[in-house]
Amino acid sequence: MQDEIIFFKAVVEHGSLNQASKTLNISQPALSRKISKLEAELGVTLFERKGKKLVLTEIGKVTYGYAQQMSTLQKKFHHALADYKPESNNKLTIGASLTTLQSTFPDFISLIIADGFPLDLNARTGKTHEILSLVKEDRVDIGIVASNIDHADLHCIPIFEDNLALVVGDSHPLATLKQGHIHMLNDLPMVLFSTESMYRVLMDEVLLKYAVHPDIRMEIDSFEAITRLVVSCNFATVLPQSYIRKIAGDELIIIPMEELQHTTRTTSLIYKKELELSSVLLERISHAASVLHNRVTS
Repeated sequence: MQDEIIFFKAVVEHGSLNQASKTLNISQPALSRKISKLEAELGVTLFERKGKKLVLTEIGKVTYGYAQQMSTLQKKFHHALADYKPESNNKLTIGASLTTLQSTFPDFISLIIADGFPLDLNARTGKTHEILSLVKEDRVDIGIVASNIDHADLHCIPIFEDNLALVVGDSHPLATLKQGHIHMLNDLPMVLFSTESMYRVLMDEVLLKYAVHPDIRMEIDSFEAITRLVVSCNFATVLPQSYIRKIAGDELIIIPMEELQHTTRTTSLIYKKELELSSVLLERISHAASVLHNRVTS
């Protein structure tokens, strides 16, 4: 019955058999049979169909409450059990948004596993709202996103604030400038993030505010690809300061621009309030966040 309870809980939280079956990686007919089997074992009806919607009956609501408690107790038991299995208590599943995956995630993991700390790591990527859902649904333990999240069931720990900066190659006509201004971007050949990126949204807001229209030649999600194109094609771009600090060198020139100082995003660590991880792993995570904060703000 335990498996059926898990499937039932997923259907309630996703609102439909279709969405729950995708998450559980099970066919919809098979999931429907699981729910029917649970109802038969309990001798009650858990759902009523109202049009295309599944609505919990009163006993269904009671059952869901117990399913939540069972899920919480199961997690606590597994974490308590892990204390007696030292090799298995350092499992961590992290969700990272596309931008933090490239800028923050690698350093964050390196800090956690420093000194040979054993870690069984899994990672999921997606857009910020997708990472938020993964955390809420217990499909990842923690999330790293370029946003400040306000949610009643989640802790949101700001790691650092970041802003965009103009970057060109060392042979670019603007490379010798000590200070830039936003209107120099008019008709300037540029490669930028794709339109759904949080940093692209910030950049578009600035361009709209100052009525600036650059010549956007390419839109790419990869920071590494963008920096290569800046050098090879003599494009200009804008990148987060936290990423630029790691790659700035002879080939890449940062041009200060006052108008971009306001393109601030907060990179944050998010997790559920009832998160249960080993104390050693929690300490490592906290230390990694603190080190990253100090690196960016110093």
